[in-house]
Amino acid sequence: MSDSPAPSSNSDPGSISAVDQTGGRSRRSTDGSQTLLSESRHWRDVFWLGIFVIHLIGLGFLLSVLGLNRFKKTDRFNISRYTNQKVETKGELTEDYWPIYAVAGGVGALLGWMWLLLLGSPANQMLKISVHILTTYLAVISVLCFWCDQFFWGVAFATAAALQFLYVISVIDRLSFTMLVLQKAVKMVWSLPEVKRVAYVFMAVMLLWMGIWSFGTAGVVASDMGDGGRWWLLLVLSVSLFWTGAVLCNTVHVIVSGMVFLVLIHDGRDSVSMPHNPLVKSLRYAVTTSLGSICYGSLFTAAIRTLRWEIRGIRSKIGNNECLLCCVDFLFHLVETLVRFFNKYAYVQIAVYGKGFNRSARDAWELFQSTGVEALVAYDCSGAVLLMGTIVGGLITGTCAGAWTYTKWHDRVVMVGSTAMLMGMVLVGLAMVVVESAVTSIYICYAEDPLLIHRWDAEFFNQMSETLHQRLQYRSARAREVLTNNRFDSHTQESLSV
Repeated sequence: MSDSPAPSSNSDPGSISAVDQTGGRSRRSTDGSQTLLSESRHWRDVFWLGIFVIHLIGLGFLLSVLGLNRFKKTDRFNISRYTNQKVETKGELTEDYWPIYAVAGGVGALLGWMWLLLLGSPANQMLKISVHILTTYLAVISVLCFWCDQFFWGVAFATAAALQFLYVISVIDRLSFTMLVLQKAVKMVWSLPEVKRVAYVFMAVMLLWMGIWSFGTAGVVASDMGDGGRWWLLLVLSVSLFWTGAVLCNTVHVIVSGMVFLVLIHDGRDSVSMPHNPLVKSLRYAVTTSLGSICYGSLFTAAIRTLRWEIRGIRSKIGNNECLLCCVDFLFHLVETLVRFFNKYAYVQIAVYGKGFNRSARDAWELFQSTGVEALVAYDCSGAVLLMGTIVGGLITGTCAGAWTYTKWHDRVVMVGSTAMLMGMVLVGLAMVVVESAVTSIYICYAEDPLLIHRWDAEFFNQMSETLHQRLQYRSARAREVLTNNRFDSHTQESLSV
């Protein structure tokens, strides 16, 4: 963490430049703009691109076999002979469940499109509602699971509701700043209608892949293998869908980040210095030379980020329990090490500079730490709030699919509902990611050259600077308190030994 002071809320541009040394950082931003517009880039993380393509081809074949095996004919390929457990067949077919997944895809897409259409002041209200309604929704689903004699899922959703409640309580004081950042990110995206069209296109691509995925998944649900075998196979298919959805989301992330960076660098999309067709170039880089880095980062980033949010929330509310604090600190530092190499801010570096994923993540984190902006990033909960909105969308989708399934097959409700929920989360996530991309780009630009944010929105710049100043003061006070306590404990031990 840098000890350089943060600009205060009432700083003028001259003092800001002196404090943050924006001359050198402006040159770096200009270099980034030139790199983004350059015609030649090297392919990065090609190995992971190959793994992802092979995975798609292999999984597409497997999904086709699983779906056709029960399509209009039970056990067409006699797959049941390879399963160790067999149950009494009910003659269920792929087409019995496939329409339910089609409805789930439609509901998820509808929610995502509504989010993009309402992007503006209604979107901010929707996010606030998501934060407060998620705990209740999870608790209600938990009760329904217990009512349907699904004890494991009842406990799982009840635990999720409790963790969600504890997390919101632990970060309640940060929500006002978080909502401010999200409001400004929405403002940025609202001024770039072309990025919303990109999200629409990628949602359509995801729906096409989900058509194949749900065909195979419906075949698994309808199969006559045991519940254990079905669940393991559905787990593998769900991990695959999560990775595929994450790749598409992060591809949109890279495209939007490149656009936002250019808008801030050139002081507006209508500026005469704004290059021609920047969206096309950003899209081309994202789906060619940078796609391997996107595939690599999509495997790990989401899980590490979620774990980091939970640990930060718990750590802030532990108090003086030294034993528990020691354990949580160990996990915290372990996750912080992982965050250094896997973080969402890497996608901005990928979009602008065309680097590999690990180098992009490391450079972004070192930039935040060297400028002190890491304190502001750690305080912001915008990613968690957007994730809550994504989960609510998934829960609504899963509820619709589960309710339809319950009218026909009571024992398949959780199986169909949980997989449909994942479909809804992926589709809504593709809509949410345009705002998250704007948030990450704003922070990277603020760290690279604060004057970029000042030119775009002076009032927002002052609010960010004031919050950063407060967070750095808070960290400094905590560090002095820990140092004082350590010295006092050392002095006490020396006195007792004498």
